[in-house]
Amino acid sequence: MPRRQDARPLDRANPLPLWAQLEADLTRRIRAGAFDTRFPGEHELVEEYGISRHTVRDALRRLRSDGVLESSRGRGTWLRRPKIEQPLGALYSLFRSVEAGGLEQRSEVRVLEVRVDDAVAARLGRAPQTEFVFLERLRLADGEPLALDRAWLPRSLAGPLLDADFSHSGLYDELAALTGTRLTGGHEVITAVVPDAATRRMLMIPPGGAAMEVCRLGCLRDQSVEWRETLIRGDRFSVTTQWSAQEGYRMDITSGV
Repeated sequence: MPRRQDARPLDRANPLPLWAQLEADLTRRIRAGAFDTRFPGEHELVEEYGISRHTVRDALRRLRSDGVLESSRGRGTWLRRPKIEQPLGALYSLFRSVEAGGLEQRSEVRVLEVRVDDAVAARLGRAPQTEFVFLERLRLADGEPLALDRAWLPRSLAGPLLDADFSHSGLYDELAALTGTRLTGGHEVITAVVPDAATRRMLMIPPGGAAMEVCRLGCLRDQSVEWRETLIRGDRFSVTTQWSAQEGYRMDITSGV
């Protein structure tokens, strides 16, 4: 049976301060799955628990400092979700990045078909009317929308992918398993964007939330074989890099893309 998520009365005779009791009960309810879609406001918690606003603020302040909650003026308070980190300058797999963060990766395949796209052909240096395997997926992390991912690969290379199951697998893993091919490098541009209303609803981007568009040209040795466009929720994704005094690091900033 699922654990109860209802508020438990606070005990004023308990030597534990009321704010600490409230913090403990809110933590219990969060772990039981409460507040996944919305966290209550301060006034609601005051009414629900029959305590002062000062007590509520003390408990919420500690939950924020522990990384359980986030809040901002005008947006209220919400559960903090772990971010997916992409290492800068590495050919990464979003599938592996999600799983490495301790989250369950799942995909809803929206389109998997053969498609002709002359604009993509030009990007990859292919002849017009080249046939591509086109894959469009809604990527989920622990059941919550994370990214909308579109990829094109030449059918001559990736034809076996048309029979692949991408519900819980990465594109590169399937490509390696079915064709024996692994990409060797590429070029990527990450841009902050404002998604349209339909995409915002699909990805459940919160009001005022940002998104990042990742455009990738993937290569197999000296040939361009993949074009990918991924729109990722900005509140669930970050780019990281490492540097040292000996080697330093390089970040190219491009304007007017």
